[in-house]
Amino acid sequence: MSSPVVLVTGASGMVGKALISKLLASNDFSPIAAVRDISNIKVDCPVVYFDLEKSNCMPDLTGVEVVVHTAARVHVMDDDSLDTLSDYRRLNVQGTIELAIHAAKLGVKRFIFLSSIKVNGERSFSDKPFTEADEANPIDPYARSKYEAETALVRIGAEYGLEIVIIRPPLIYGPGVKANFYRMLSIVEIGLPLPFGCINNRRSFIAIDNLVSFICECIHNRAAADQLFLVSDDHDLSTPELLVLIASSFNKGVILYPVPMILLKMLASALGKKNLMERLCDCLQVDITKSKNVLGWEPQVSVTDAFRQTVKHYIRSK
Repeated sequence: MSSPVVLVTGASGMVGKALISKLLASNDFSPIAAVRDISNIKVDCPVVYFDLEKSNCMPDLTGVEVVVHTAARVHVMDDDSLDTLSDYRRLNVQGTIELAIHAAKLGVKRFIFLSSIKVNGERSFSDKPFTEADEANPIDPYARSKYEAETALVRIGAEYGLEIVIIRPPLIYGPGVKANFYRMLSIVEIGLPLPFGCINNRRSFIAIDNLVSFICECIHNRAAADQLFLVSDDHDLSTPELLVLIASSFNKGVILYPVPMILLKMLASALGKKNLMERLCDCLQVDITKSKNVLGWEPQVSVTDAFRQTVKHYIRSK
């Protein structure tokens, strides 16, 4: 029996690149990498051009059984203008709709959409982790665009008989991580004292290896069809625990001063960093019971090992 052909959009991004590597290593799939810049990717599989901004140039999906859609306009902190919402909708909603309809018309069986836990909301409350049954509460333009894309995909799936799988991960980390998580690694490496000793929150994360493992499960598991899943490492951390874990991966300690959270938030607001401080102080937990029970999936990499791999790559790539 031939291996199922899987097209991965955004194959040059962090998730797409790791997924392509996993699919190639497993020998159970025949991946195709779909990217915007063909000259900027080196993989041992076919590569096709795909740009969310150019709906008139869809990839040839003949023979493709599964599309994993990771390409997107990504979230940018404090980027919440009305014009930005229009941009997010044009790429994350309209681009996704056009790709899904194109896939359905060419006989693709399953469409896996990488969404975001931000569709559930910016924070969880009262020690009540988010679940798939919670009402959506997208706040910023990025989250709203992801939710609108989800809703459109469900309609397309029902109309065309295309199996839709929606995955909402929390913050993704691992080798090659960028943005705020990369800056956190840099700060911990330097050894600066940090004022976060009083923070007593809980946040869910997911290592790139665990996310890729879950996506692979969704590719071949029949039970994933037409389902929404939340996914994480199943090991929530407070901000102080996160910083200690990062520091230990550097084989060093970290000094955390016990500054009250109300003072931290007041100072952050004065400096225009309110949203960043809320992410450091607030809770955002997800319950992955459904993902484990429906698919029989468990995280493949421990949090300790995942952070060691992240830091090792960070040091090597400097």
